[in-house]
Amino acid sequence: MRAFIGLVVGLTVAMSLCLFAGENPFYVFTVMVRSAFGTSYDFGLTLFYTTSLIFTGLAVAIAFHGGLFNIGAEGQLTVATITAAVLPLMFPGLQGFAAVALMVSGALLAGFIWGFIPGWLRAKRDSHEVIVTMMMNFIAAGIASYLALEHFRNENSQNPETSPVPDAFRFASWDPIQKMFPDALVNFSIVIALLLCVVVWIFLNKTRWGFELKASGQNPQAAQFAGISSKKWQILAMALGGFFAAFVAINEVAGSAGKFRLGFSADYGFVGIAVALMARNHPLGIPLTAFLFGALQKGASDLDLETEAITRDFARVIQGVLIFSIAGFSLFDSEAFLRRIILPKRKVS
Repeated sequence: MRAFIGLVVGLTVAMSLCLFAGENPFYVFTVMVRSAFGTSYDFGLTLFYTTSLIFTGLAVAIAFHGGLFNIGAEGQLTVATITAAVLPLMFPGLQGFAAVALMVSGALLAGFIWGFIPGWLRAKRDSHEVIVTMMMNFIAAGIASYLALEHFRNENSQNPETSPVPDAFRFASWDPIQKMFPDALVNFSIVIALLLCVVVWIFLNKTRWGFELKASGQNPQAAQFAGISSKKWQILAMALGGFFAAFVAINEVAGSAGKFRLGFSADYGFVGIAVALMARNHPLGIPLTAFLFGALQKGASDLDLETEAITRDFARVIQGVLIFSIAGFSLFDSEAFLRRIILPKRKVS
């Protein structure tokens, strides 16, 4: 209930900011709702953004449960996506299950390794994961740009992107989700994302490994005393974060674009931090917060055309206000407020 009140208050405050730009807040809100849900195409794009944000939200949440802050999901998904785009070009003759298995396993392994590195450095060298993952984001961007522009560039396009992967590596021929939204980018990856949330919830709450992960994250010293290797789970928490972020590559290459494009990510890795925090790192709450941010991402896309003073960057303002508002109301103790402020104080005799 507190989170819902925070959401309403946050939206009200964010929309009120439009007055300072000379725009009608009700009109801006209408434009955003219409842009996000107006047609099946709009709704399909909202679900497409939601899918990637679920993956990055899980990538951040699993690291939080391990006591770490994974700010490197952007780099992890970048490495995974360039891997998913390059492998089919190196083995174009594969068909059927072997083709999809190669691309998916390669992308997930790339993300796992890119998350393993800062986890290992944290556990073995006590290097702070925030600094390491921030630097690795830039390294990932550089590697991806080099491969895409120097070795696998699409010579038939003016855009900075790789050549398209063969059709055998894509979902389009059988994907039931794409048949429901034929013109949008949403694909079977959204089903994978929702199933992954359930799997992560079961892992964290119903397995011994999940208990050990959370125990090492909440109190490493006590976990170590109980025979749980906190260093091992630090490494695995970051590696699993990279593994989950890598699923964005499946959504992008196998599900929609069929290639790696420079700048394809709408800051999925960084927005995923907000998605996880607003869901309180609960795997079953992440789809809801991801859907909210996905709707904001898609809804703001038409503001450039429909308004004079508000641009699509306004979505970032709304996201920030919502985070502060929901976090503030989640910590707000209404009973204590009533006791201290509204109810009369007892006189001291």
